[in-house]
Amino acid sequence: MTTGDHRSLSVPDSLDGERVDVAMAQLFGLSRTRAAELIAQDRVVVDGAPVGGKSERVLGGSLLDVSIPAEVDHLEVVPEIVEGIKIIHDDDAIVVIDKPVGVAVHPSPGWRGPTVVGHLAGAGFRISTSGAKEREGIVQRLDVGTSGVMVIAKSEHAYSVLKNAFRRRTVDKTYHALVQGHPDPLEGTVDAPIGRHPRFDYKFAVMEDGRHSVTHYETLEAHRFASLLEIHLETGRTHQIRVHMSALKHPCVGDITYGADPVLARRVGLERQWLHAVKLGFVHPETDEYVEYESTYPADLAHALDVVRDAH
Repeated sequence: MTTGDHRSLSVPDSLDGERVDVAMAQLFGLSRTRAAELIAQDRVVVDGAPVGGKSERVLGGSLLDVSIPAEVDHLEVVPEIVEGIKIIHDDDAIVVIDKPVGVAVHPSPGWRGPTVVGHLAGAGFRISTSGAKEREGIVQRLDVGTSGVMVIAKSEHAYSVLKNAFRRRTVDKTYHALVQGHPDPLEGTVDAPIGRHPRFDYKFAVMEDGRHSVTHYETLEAHRFASLLEIHLETGRTHQIRVHMSALKHPCVGDITYGADPVLARRVGLERQWLHAVKLGFVHPETDEYVEYESTYPADLAHALDVVRDAH
C-alpha cells in the first residue's frame, strides 16, 4: 500500500470469539505484528469503539474498521538472522532455502516482520544486485503463510537465467496442499484467470479479465474431511493455488481468507493455510545440469495431516 487505506468489514460468525489481531490477519491479510501495531496506534475500531488491545475478542456481526496509514518510509532491507530459515544448497550462483511460515520473501508496505533477504544479508550472503533494491536476487516468491523450498540468485548471470526460466515456465514447482473435502475428479487442471478481488484488495479471485493461470493437481491421499494433493504450477500468480482451490470449493485447510472452515482449522491446530512448496527443479544457471531440491513438511503441517489421517 502506498496510499492511506480504510477497510471496513463485518466479522463473520466463523470468527466469533476470536482475538482481534487474529481476525484482522485473517480478514485483511495483514501480519499479526502489523495488526498489533495498528491497534496500538488506535487505528482499529469495533462497532464504533476503539480496541483496547490485540487480545480483545470480537463478536460475529460486529463491524471492524481499520485505518492503514500511507507508507512514507523507504523499503529497507534490515539484516537480521531469522530463526527457522534453513540453507538447503549454496554455491557461487544460487542459494536454495527452506522458508518457514511467517517470513516474507522481501520487505513490502504493511509488512513489519522478518524477511528472507534480511536473513541472507544478516548471514553474510552476497546476493545479486539485480532487481529492485528491496528485492535484489529474488526470482520467485512464496506467501508469508506458505512454507517450503525456494531459490535466490547470488550472481547477476544466475539472476538473468533464472528470471527467464520462471518467465518461460521451465521451472518445475511442486506443492503439497491439504484441501477440504474431495476434489472431483481426483486429478485435473484448473485453467481460470486470476485478478485482484473487486471488493477486497488484499485478496485475489477468479476474474474474467484476470491473468492467465493454470494449476494441475493430483490426489495423493483421500481422508474423511480432507484430501492431500500434489500440485504443479504452470503459471505463478499471487495466491494462485489458494484461489484455484477455493474456486473448486475445496479451499486449503486453515485458509480462512479463502473460505476454509475455522472449526476444522482449530481442530487440526492450524493458524495458516496447509500449503507447502515441497520440490523445486530447474537447470542450474552455471552448470547447465538439471537440479532438484526438496523440503519436508514443517511441524504444524505434519501435525495437522496426522490429525486428518487419524479422523474416523
